[in-house]
Amino acid sequence: MTAHDPAPWPQALEADTHVDKLVATLPEPAARTDAQRAEIAAAKNTARALRTAYLDRHADTVYRRLTEDTAGLRIAELLDAAADRFPGLVPGPDRTAADRGRRQADKEGWEIDQGVFLRAVLRSPHAGPHLLDAMLRPTDRARGLLPEFLRTGVLHTRSVRLERRDGTAHLTLCRDDCLNAEDEQQVDDMETAVDLVLLDPAVRVAVLRGGEMTHPRYRGKRVFSAGINLKALHAGDISLAGFLLRRETGYLRKMVAGLLVDHDASWHSRTVEKPWIAAVDTFAIGGGMQILLACDTVLAASDAYLSLPAAREGIVPGAGNFRLGRHTGPRISRQVILGGRRLWATEPDARHLIDEVVEPDALDAAVERAAERLRSPAVVINRHMLNAAEEPPEEFRRYIAEFALQQALRLYGEDVLTKVGRFAGRTA
Repeated sequence: MTAHDPAPWPQALEADTHVDKLVATLPEPAARTDAQRAEIAAAKNTARALRTAYLDRHADTVYRRLTEDTAGLRIAELLDAAADRFPGLVPGPDRTAADRGRRQADKEGWEIDQGVFLRAVLRSPHAGPHLLDAMLRPTDRARGLLPEFLRTGVLHTRSVRLERRDGTAHLTLCRDDCLNAEDEQQVDDMETAVDLVLLDPAVRVAVLRGGEMTHPRYRGKRVFSAGINLKALHAGDISLAGFLLRRETGYLRKMVAGLLVDHDASWHSRTVEKPWIAAVDTFAIGGGMQILLACDTVLAASDAYLSLPAAREGIVPGAGNFRLGRHTGPRISRQVILGGRRLWATEPDARHLIDEVVEPDALDAAVERAAERLRSPAVVINRHMLNAAEEPPEEFRRYIAEFALQQALRLYGEDVLTKVGRFAGRTA
């Protein structure tokens, strides 16, 4: 650290050192006795309380030190920079590398410490908006792929296909092996595709739809999404920074708020925005249903259903808690999130979320009609004003700040570890 950096409290450093010593002497997490688990949990709790108190006072100063020579850091970059410049404040690469590759139940849970740091940064009225702006910028991957996409109008990745046809971008989720259950690769592919849609001046409206599956139960059928990939979560491959927070502050928020990029109209419109249509075949579960909440028009086949099984999985359904109630009202949102209620496309309550229900073989035509309706230039500014009223940036920032820590805690809840182990053998 330099002389200008705010020095951590001695108590916080001492508590963090004590955690390190315990981890070095104790068996691996899965082999610990109940007494050993209680001992390390108490030590981590003390260190986290002291770190929280420190960040409550110094988060803005720390953030300025980390970003002063940059145009802004994305979440993963910010965590790396903090670990390097402020040892003990954020888990270092030695800690995170040791956890990488372990099953979720075998990890130390250093992501909770990342959540402590990110909540403090995002809660700040100064640092929080700056970090969220950094997450709205195009990714390096998208910038690299843009010239070829502008030329061909086609992108094929492991998880998605993107095709531009007559001014409409058709983004197809194509993880046919797992019913479009999302993992970190799919989040990366989705953000890349969303960036390209928003960067391409020839695209006026975008359509999201699931592709045909090879899963035995749904072979040959289109499926929108089965939500988070529980097998990946069980294996320890769903991270706080690379999946859960990147998803919410990256491609999903870009769909709502637009892409922050220099453009001809930057003086009056900070972001480039476009209307989004979702077409739901079969089901939109969990994260799939969350995607619908970021779209302007939702179409569904008459045999489809929506669900947000947060209570069953034991985690927080992203910004679903933040967005669902504005569509359905508080009672239905509690029934869906807390009670696990499924909403079938044809039932009256589903009309709060679905604009048009058609027979499965009529969905293609419904998509074309919806795309034509949203082509008007006035649609973009009106969706901008609707989102400004319905999802003010400051309210989103306060929500996502709390989400950063609470979701990190849930990742290591005993109930979650038990449930994902049981669900790991399922795909829907």
